[in-house]
Amino acid sequence: MNEEIGTVITTFKGPSSEKFSFVVKDNGKSAPIHTGQFVQLQSEEGNILGMVLEIIKTNRYFNRADSVREYERGGLSLDSIFPIDRWEYMIANVKCLGIFNDNRLKRISFPPSPGMKVFIADNVLLEKFLGLDQKSGLLLGNMNFHNLPACFNLTRMFQKHVALLAMSGAGKSYTTSVILEELLSREIDDGRVGVIIIDVHGEYTVLSEKPVNGEFKDFSDKIKVISSPYISFQTSLLGEMDFVKYLPEISSVQLRELGPIISQLKKEKKHYNISDIMASIDSNENIKTQTKEALKGWFYKLKKSGLFGESENPNLMNSLKPGEALIFDLSPTTGIKKKQMIVDYIANRYFWLRKEKLIPPFVLVLEEAHQFVPEGKKRELAISRSIIELYAREGRKFGSSLCVISQRPVKLSTTVLSQCGTNIILRITNPYDLDHIRESSEQITKESLKMISTLPIGEALIVGNVVNFPIFVKIRPKKSNPKTKFLDLEESAKDFEQLKNLDYVISSK
Repeated sequence: MNEEIGTVITTFKGPSSEKFSFVVKDNGKSAPIHTGQFVQLQSEEGNILGMVLEIIKTNRYFNRADSVREYERGGLSLDSIFPIDRWEYMIANVKCLGIFNDNRLKRISFPPSPGMKVFIADNVLLEKFLGLDQKSGLLLGNMNFHNLPACFNLTRMFQKHVALLAMSGAGKSYTTSVILEELLSREIDDGRVGVIIIDVHGEYTVLSEKPVNGEFKDFSDKIKVISSPYISFQTSLLGEMDFVKYLPEISSVQLRELGPIISQLKKEKKHYNISDIMASIDSNENIKTQTKEALKGWFYKLKKSGLFGESENPNLMNSLKPGEALIFDLSPTTGIKKKQMIVDYIANRYFWLRKEKLIPPFVLVLEEAHQFVPEGKKRELAISRSIIELYAREGRKFGSSLCVISQRPVKLSTTVLSQCGTNIILRITNPYDLDHIRESSEQITKESLKMISTLPIGEALIVGNVVNFPIFVKIRPKKSNPKTKFLDLEESAKDFEQLKNLDYVISSK
């Protein structure tokens, strides 16, 4: 049995089958127990497990404000008159989680008795209770206040999708990098998936670089980076309804004329481009001049995007391999519509390729997800929303898992967020975002929500299918290249000054 830390007491509302309180034992430590820590009691039915929700420190000598004021007014401090330290103690309020016996979790139907001893939860018991996977799980860090590695089962984590939510600067990208390291480090016997990363700011491209320092792990041979200027759609794979997504202004009359043209081109050619479509429109004598000119105008806009070619680059089917990652670096592209078109094409292709079992199971990591699956925006402003929502609803059936990452959950599609079975939540302080998370995820408790806004950087609340009860995890240090793409403000300012001085020296010679 672990360290004894207290004794159950009687309160006005307890102990009950839902909660109890205990007096914290003075063991010489400044903080013998912490909020969020797991405790256990031994009962006849088995081990009762609970989580500390609140800790109160009290001292009867300070119960009456008027007495304290009078003593202080007289120039006397209470500790010089009374043995104050002997009357100071702490009370911890605990939420009962269940009874664990014979490797089974049962509901508590009878409260613990006053006088029962309370202990720090045993790690072996806690591992089984929470459903952690120490054998082949993804090691994201360590559980707070317990010397227990937080290893999560791959299937439980990704089968029903993941939402990683945090305010800017809370450690969102760092946590994502740790998850990617774990996915890319798996052995064949553990089960390996392909990883597709939509990298809006180019933050993860450093993973493809060999680390200068040998103490860091090299993932460069497992990662391929594709910059957005080199991405090309295979036009012949697209139907008229795909073009409607990219050109929502097309009228029903124009769409009616476009359908036969696309069908005829597919029969005549295995590969064709936008120019071929425009030429077919122009040569068709059955289309009215006004409709013809409008269609040519719409397709000219698509041609200018530079995305549509005769062949696909990269070849999406051949590029994805188990245990490896494809990073689509969208940082060179500024237009949100163009980025949405790229995401829509890639996500669609991979969804149907996986449905036909032509590629391995994969995880699609979508950075800045609120840009691609916004809540409440019109269809023409959310080109990629329908396919990402399809992933959320149907992807788990085919091994097409989704990991959405966002710093503005309130702007993220409720459909997607509600379908994410696992939430990894770092610090969030915006009340609208917190309300949106609570409404979209039934696993988030009222107590957990209160703690989210006070989380330190690099600490996460993990809740949902991946664990049997919400836990707080300190994210582990990265094993990969510690280099980051972006300098902090001070370094950027110094670099600018140095370059400016260098230019001055060169020009003066």
